[in-house]
Amino acid sequence: MVKGSFTEEKESVLPPSRLWKAGIRDVLNLLPKIMPKVIASAQLLQGDGGVGSIRQLNFTLAFEAFTYVKDRVDIMDDEKHVFKYTVFEGGVIGNKLKSYSSEIQFQATSSGDYLSKMTVDYDTINNNFLPEEEVAKMKEGIMGMGKAMEAYIQANLDACV
Repeated sequence: MVKGSFTEEKESVLPPSRLWKAGIRDVLNLLPKIMPKVIASAQLLQGDGGVGSIRQLNFTLAFEAFTYVKDRVDIMDDEKHVFKYTVFEGGVIGNKLKSYSSEIQFQATSSGDYLSKMTVDYDTINNNFLPEEEVAKMKEGIMGMGKAMEAYIQANLDACV
């Protein structure tokens, strides 16, 4: 087993509070609506949505390799806009990875811009780091959801305020 990590940052025109509301607090309701070709459904399996809650995303046939992922909410800091979750079942778990967690932060920068930062920590099943193409796929998937969320907020100015 090898422990690895990667980080991705994206600038945004939207303030952290709106990204937080849409991308974290309302994500289970919004994802199937804004990404219907990829996300079939999303549900809260256990808890109230806060720390310790268990959630599940079910994918459409667009994802041939897997049909769902289950995760646990580890950190939910509404004030600092920090969210961390651990995927423990489905997706690449058991195939390529033993586990992985993602931490997402939304913050204002000193220049007045806004920044989304995602850090993924993972444990592989074998003794190799994830190949760059696998890292790129994970980045694309997670950041793709963020991009779709941002586009939704921009198109619906009264949403997630």
